[in-house]
Amino acid sequence: MNRLLRWGLGLALIALVLVGAFLVLPFRSFLPGGTIADVPTSAVVNGTAFNRLFPSPQLGESLVFTQEKRGFSEARLKQGDQTVALLAISDTTTAPEARDKFSEASERLQGWPLVEQGAQASALLVVDRFQVKVIGQGPGLAVDQRHDLLAGFDLKGLAALQSKQLSKQQTKQLSKQPAAQSLPAGPSAALPSLDPSQFTTPEPMAQREAETVR
Repeated sequence: MNRLLRWGLGLALIALVLVGAFLVLPFRSFLPGGTIADVPTSAVVNGTAFNRLFPSPQLGESLVFTQEKRGFSEARLKQGDQTVALLAISDTTTAPEARDKFSEASERLQGWPLVEQGAQASALLVVDRFQVKVIGQGPGLAVDQRHDLLAGFDLKGLAALQSKQLSKQQTKQLSKQPAAQSLPAGPSAALPSLDPSQFTTPEPMAQREAETVR
């Protein structure tokens, strides 16, 4: 094999590896194992679980999902062709610093801490883990409008994801524990055999009394 052919095959192999990596990259969050921000992917809620918890669009509105990955889901709320708001849910397990801003929250919505971020963003923290955010677009949204959209999320369903995730982790941990092993049965003690000749049959009482009289 000449040198030119070897170089050609080598370059073709490199190109094949790069193309394969490019095709697999969008699906990396669905592959088993791996980490996100040094957190195992199994400990992070997948974005598909968030989609059903978004508010239902009203008459004349549409909800278009634009991003979905492990730990995050985002959608655009549109009225006709105009985007009026960005809606998002994120799992702060991978970014715990995102929870810091809620420590001094003075408002609450359905019992969860609520904060304003600038003039057009409102955010909510559910079960100290899931951040729900509404960001006004275009002409913007009033505070009350953003809060109404936050309240339109299925917050109870979102809170329930925490329990489901913990239950999955506990089940996984239990499955990794070694099964209990039964103790081996000890050798059964052999009972000694009895020789009937070792025992004498007692004589009847009347015969013994007669012999005594004699």
